[in-house]
Amino acid sequence: MKLKQDTAVYRHEIARVEPELSLQTVEMNSEGLVNDVLIVNGRRVFRFPKHDWAIDHLRQEANCLALARQHLDMPLPRWTVYESEQLGYPFTAYDWIPGEALTRHTLLRLPLADQQAIAEQLASFLHQLHTVPMVEVEKVRIRPSVTNRTPEKWQKLYDDVKEMLFPYLMTFARDWVEQHFAPVLTNPHFMAYEPVFMNGDLGPYHLLYNPETRRLNGVIDFGTAGVGDPATDFGCLIDQFGETFVRLMAPTYPNIGQQIERARFWAGTLELQWLLGGLRYPDEPDWFMVHIGRARDVLPIGSGW
Repeated sequence: MKLKQDTAVYRHEIARVEPELSLQTVEMNSEGLVNDVLIVNGRRVFRFPKHDWAIDHLRQEANCLALARQHLDMPLPRWTVYESEQLGYPFTAYDWIPGEALTRHTLLRLPLADQQAIAEQLASFLHQLHTVPMVEVEKVRIRPSVTNRTPEKWQKLYDDVKEMLFPYLMTFARDWVEQHFAPVLTNPHFMAYEPVFMNGDLGPYHLLYNPETRRLNGVIDFGTAGVGDPATDFGCLIDQFGETFVRLMAPTYPNIGQQIERARFWAGTLELQWLLGGLRYPDEPDWFMVHIGRARDVLPIGSGW
């Protein structure tokens, strides 16, 4: 169910919970799928859930960020969660972390030394995240990531692709889908993994790049974080930046090769999942077009590391 959205109420609630904050400028961003975002004075960010299911996501994300901040060197948002009787649901606030989206166009035009430095930052971020002791994750009741898939769900995705996308695909594209899914459909253990604390959505708009230092200033979204497959995080990076860049992460994340085949599979399914979303929600086609122009630098499944 979609929640009530009222900018005037948002402003009122911000003034109520942080009365010392003068609302000199308020920039509204409603482009996100999950939250409305208000940026106050260019330095304080407030996020308001758009849907009832997003409330549960907010509380999970708050727990994930609190735990991650204890273990990670990468700057992360420091959330405050506020309850609101007027809205009927909670919202959150944190200080703005400056930076711009780390696009493939920007990253791959940098000198190799800077690419390696950013790869080291991301590898350190993921290694620290994936090695958070599970006893601590369980202690703060962090649940499974919403990105998790069972063999049955992968089968369902394949069936949906055949039913809904195949009529629009040329023969070579349908052949690619068949080849890509074959290892998963023929081997129910292909996507088996040891659960870790993971992020699940390392999109370029969540990686804040500083063009002056040519480094990352921080990571801002843990909305899909939880207990899940570490290969999902590498799959996102392969999809965004390509496998050649991800290979630069190996010195800092030594066992990345153990995740690579599952990561390749994940990377190949992402555009299919977004295309299906666009067909299912034709009233919001713009959101399902944001993943156009991704990297094609990825080896076929089974190529080894």
